[in-house]
Amino acid sequence: MKIERLLPGEIEARSMEIIEAELGDTKIDSEQKPVIKRVIHTTADFDYLENLVFSENVIQIIKDALRNGADIITDTQMAKSGINKRILADFGGEVHCFISDADVAEAARKNGTTRAEASMDKAARLGNGNVFAIGNAPTALIRLYELITAGGFKPAAVIGVPVGFVNVVQAKELIMTAGVPYIAARGRKGGSNVAAAICNAVLYDMR
Repeated sequence: MKIERLLPGEIEARSMEIIEAELGDTKIDSEQKPVIKRVIHTTADFDYLENLVFSENVIQIIKDALRNGADIITDTQMAKSGINKRILADFGGEVHCFISDADVAEAARKNGTTRAEASMDKAARLGNGNVFAIGNAPTALIRLYELITAGGFKPAAVIGVPVGFVNVVQAKELIMTAGVPYIAARGRKGGSNVAAAICNAVLYDMR
């Protein structure tokens, strides 16, 4: 068994070469390909080639929003920590996660909801035009759907990739009917690492 002695930057480059080779002649939209490859790189799971679905022109819509200073809102501190904040800051944006905020915890307790739902209510108060990256909580996606379809609230786009078994599939299917641009991972797979990977793929392509 041959061990390759590589530095960190070389490891990523080699990983992308392996992914490209294994994709072979698979036909992939040129705008979507960097996102799909980044998610496969993060998860080592080629199922995302089929699982990831994109609304029309969503990647360009996200890029335009971020170039205009839009923020990214996540549902977990893990996703927040994984998103490249330096590149985002170059465009005037920042990453928010309100899940641990005391007022969010109190609102969830008072209203009998999850903190993920309450954090989406707080995020919505930032205004329209931001990008949401949901990798853990289906209740966050469901709440976003409710806020959007109630009228008056419109994110630039929603990245809906929560992982799990309860309401996960349903929440993803629901957000794809909300009338906003989306990237979603159909089925049970996903995660905060996937949400961050999608954001980073877009950000890296904007450098």
